[in-house]
Amino acid sequence: MLRSRLNDALKDSMKSQDSLAVSTLRLILAALKDRDIAARGKGENDGIVEDEILEMLQKMVRQRRDSIEMYTKGGRDELAEREANEITVIERFLPQALGETEMRAAIDTVVAELNASSIKDMGRVMGELKQRFAGQMDFGKASAIVKELLA
Repeated sequence: MLRSRLNDALKDSMKSQDSLAVSTLRLILAALKDRDIAARGKGENDGIVEDEILEMLQKMVRQRRDSIEMYTKGGRDELAEREANEITVIERFLPQALGETEMRAAIDTVVAELNASSIKDMGRVMGELKQRFAGQMDFGKASAIVKELLA
């Protein structure tokens, strides 16, 4: 389970005195705890499920990539490097991401299975992709590909 992997990684990082990993893992666990608390308010006493944790990690990676871009434009290379190192730590917990061709093939398959033919079907297609490929697909890119196929 991903939760236990995150906690074990934090303990290992603390033992090996890897300060970057410790701080990144603490950020991840804090965000996870926040989401669990929010889920309890909605009646989900067990917290968020594995797919939602993967989504959260993907979002954290996207945020850091955006930060890298901003820091690089601002000439703050040391901060951009730190963000890149944090991405490396976070990506250890994400499944292997699909490449461009694999992603297109998966999207084609889902579109065919759902008989999607117009942009109106985009929500159904994206929902199915998120269910099947949580943590493996960049849904921002996937959305653009689906839109292109259904337009």
